[in-house]
Amino acid sequence: MTTHIDDEQILQDTINALQAKFTDRERSEIEAVVREEFERLRERPVRDYLSVLTEKAAKDRLRSPQRV
Repeated sequence: MTTHIDDEQILQDTINALQAKFTDRERSEIEAVVREEFERLRERPVRDYLSVLTEKAAKDRLRSPQRV
């Protein structure tokens, strides 16, 4: 059984989740980080955890003292 994964829905869900956690950041900054991390991960052969891995990587960058 295969599941169609809508990339844009993954991005929007991740951006919305991180915006709720990082209220001190502009949505545009969060969106840029999420899209960069998603692009870095999207060509991996297994896409089952793409949304989780994207959110984790973006969250790590947003928490970084170097601020993205």
